[in-house]
Order: sequence, then C-alpha cells, then structure tokens
Amino acid sequence: MELTKNIFFNTDKLVENSKVKISYTGKFFQDNSVNVSVHYGFGYNWDNVNDIVMEKTELGYQAEIELLEGDTFNFCFKNGNNEWDNNNGQNYIFPLEKVSTELLVLDDEPVSLGSARKLRKTYLWSKKIRLAIYKIITYLPKIISGNYKRKVNEN
Repeated sequence: MELTKNIFFNTDKLVENSKVKISYTGKFFQDNSVNVSVHYGFGYNWDNVNDIVMEKTELGYQAEIELLEGDTFNFCFKNGNNEWDNNNGQNYIFPLEKVSTELLVLDDEPVSLGSARKLRKTYLWSKKIRLAIYKIITYLPKIISGNYKRKVNEN
C-alpha cells in the first residue's frame, strides 16, 4: 500500500498494537545514503519515541515497527550524515485505527445473551436458505419434466 510518495506499508490499515513493515524509497535511498534510520512516535505528542536502523534492500530501506496505542503514527528518516527527511518539516503522520473488539470474548467479561441470540438467528436463517435452495435445485427440474412421483405406502 502506498500512502505517500516513496513510503509503502505491507498492510492496508495501520492498526494499533500490531506490527507493520515500512519501506522507504525516498531521497536517502536514491542518493545511496548509509545508516538510514526511521525516527518515530505515537500520538500528537510523539509518545514512545524510538529509532530503528533500516535495512537496505532492492525494494528500498525497510524496517518492521511495532505500532503502539495512539491516534497517529508519526515518523521521519535520518541518515548517517545527520540529514533528515521530515516531509519539509511536517513529518509523516498517519492515523492509527483502534483494534476491533466486537467479536473478542475476554475471560473476565460475561458474554451478552443478546449478541449470542442474534448470531444464532443468523445461523438458523442461513441454514434454512441453504436447505430451500437445495430443494429447489433438486426437485424443481423433476416437477417441471413430470418425472416426480410420490412414494406410496404399500401395506
């Protein structure tokens, strides 16, 4: 996924508490800089600031980063000559999505019976629809052609 020119992620969404691989093909890759690192933090206050040295590959400089909690993922790049690629002083800032907890069942929390009933109703309706489609596919051609005969009990 390309979010900004020369910056790629290995995922469609940046979700907090997950890992992401970032690839950088910007200015430092193009001029063969050495010791390129990504300087990053989370949220508008740049919490949990960290630096990771990036590995040079054919696809650009790459690093795997653990995304922590926050509203945004902020980063910039630095090379061995202490030069910065910080998006013209604005840094690279991307929103982080929260982890979806709708279908997670935690040991401490009781399961809501309302949600269990909804899931059961949905499951039962899907079974009924599949059974109806099976019967239509199986018996409708026989009825139309006249080859359908009811079994008669012989006593």
